[in-house]
Parts: sequence; structure tokens; C-alpha cells
Amino acid sequence: MKIVALERNSAGTDISFDCFKEFGELVLYPNTITKEEVRERIQDADIVIANKSPLNEETLSQAKHVKLICELATGYDNCDLEYCKKRGIHVANVTDYCTAMVAQHTFTLALALSQKLSHYDNYVKSGQYSAQDRFSNFDLPFSELEGKVWGIIGMGNIGQRVAKIAQAFGCKVLFTSVTGNSKVTEYDQVDKTTLLSQSDIISIHCPLSELTLNYVDEEALGSMKPTAILINVARGKVVDNHALYRALTEDRIQAAGLDVLEEEPLREENPLSQMKDSNRLIITPHLAWASVEARNRCVQGVYHNIQRFLAGDTEGFIL
Repeated sequence: MKIVALERNSAGTDISFDCFKEFGELVLYPNTITKEEVRERIQDADIVIANKSPLNEETLSQAKHVKLICELATGYDNCDLEYCKKRGIHVANVTDYCTAMVAQHTFTLALALSQKLSHYDNYVKSGQYSAQDRFSNFDLPFSELEGKVWGIIGMGNIGQRVAKIAQAFGCKVLFTSVTGNSKVTEYDQVDKTTLLSQSDIISIHCPLSELTLNYVDEEALGSMKPTAILINVARGKVVDNHALYRALTEDRIQAAGLDVLEEEPLREENPLSQMKDSNRLIITPHLAWASVEARNRCVQGVYHNIQRFLAGDTEGFIL
């Protein structure tokens, strides 16, 4: 049994992959980006561990021995599932390993923006606080969460965790289901227009699909309150980055916190790269999922998926 991990470093070099050695030969690559690299490296693999590396007919056609693809992630964006089904290749992801961390990061962004933490941290470190003659400073107004409306796009595991935390802060929670198939009844489900127009904070927790591509576009941003804060910790292409830039620079919304972008890493041609005011925009480098605990859970999830596959248990896998 040969196991090839195409993006070993995507889990962090501080997380061990030694657990996979018990299944057979283990080959680790720090990162694999191009289709040519993928094709060459998996030719004689039985199991492929990947995250973003493209796995499709072009890269898999010569890999005749591949029986299982393990996503070192929740999503399948990099994998052609229909082709894998035709080939009889099982595909397994890891679910719910980063729910706690993504929810935590959602509030890290929301609180930093709503409380203008960047401004006040800079105020102190610049020496302005030491130079004043009073004990306090609050020259840039900020708001509390209690009493605000928190709108959620996508009420899966992460959306539901965020909803619980938002309620604990005293927010009223609204959500919209992109597919219309949500069975969640604990919170008020509304249509997209209502959610956008009524919410003070909107956080995005839906997968990327044909339905969600540019879901938050020029029109959607125009429907939001000018005091609204937008948080995207889902997929970058759910939000039209050019439209968001215009909304921020034209003061049509208050602020945005992003952990994901249309293209990653951030490109110079993305206008959001020009914004340096952290009171209006905070961008983190796709790390909301990546606490030490979450990365350990992800690797262990892949380990258990391989263990189950070898034992003949493929329930929940895609084939």
C-alpha cells in the first residue's frame, strides 16, 4: 500500500504524519501545485491525501492504482467527484474538525471591527494615550453586540455554532438557506433580501457552489445597512471582491472581515489589497480553520478514514 500526501505542509509542519506509516509506504511532498506535479507524483499511489491539489481526469488518468482520495479538509473543491465515481475511486473528507475555531475566528473579526480595536491599539502604541491628560479615550465610536441582528448565510455546523454564540452575546439571529432545504427551526429563517436589509452583522458559512458564486454581489451589498459589518470565513468567491471594495470605499457598508478571497494568496490586482485601514477591513490569510487542535483533528480524521476504508467501511464516502 503506497500513500502519497501531496500537500503535507498544508496541515503545518508541527503536526506529525507518522500515524500513516502503519498503513504502508508513505511519501510526503511539502506542496504540490501544478497538474504536471500531481500526475507525476501519484502514478503508483494507492491512496492520495490532498487539500488543494487538482484531482481530475487529467491528473488521475495515469494513476491506475488509486483506490481512495482523502481530503485533508472538509471541502471537495479540488476533486472531480464525477470522474472519481466513474473510476470507482472513493473520496473521503473530514467534517466538523474546525467548527469551533472557525466560529471563534468569526467573532474575533466581528469584535475587532465593531470595537475599533486596531484604532485604539495604535492610539496607545503611538504615545497619544500617554500624552493625554485624562484616563480614557473613545474618539472613534464603537458598538456592542447586544441587541443587534446577526444574519447568517449557511446554517450548517459552523453556522449553528455561530448562532449559539451570537445569542449568548444578546443578538437576534436570522439566517437564510441558499438551497432552501434547511431543517433548522431554532432560529428565524428569512429570504436573502430580508437578511441583508435587517442584519447589523452578516457572517457567511456556506460552501461554494453555482448557487453561492458571487452570492454577495453589488446588488446584495447595496441592500445592506450602511452600518453593517460583513464577515466571510467560508469561500472567497461567495463575495464579489471588486464589489466589496467599492462598497467599502464608498461607505455603503461599515466594515468587512475576510479570511478568504477570490484568489489566494491575495493578488495585487485584487483592489482589496489597496485598503490599509484595519478599522474598515481586516484580512487574515485563510487561517480560521487552522488552530493546533483543529489541524490535529484533521490529520486524525484522515487517519480514521484510511483505517475505515481498509476495513471495508466506506459509509459516508463518495463513490
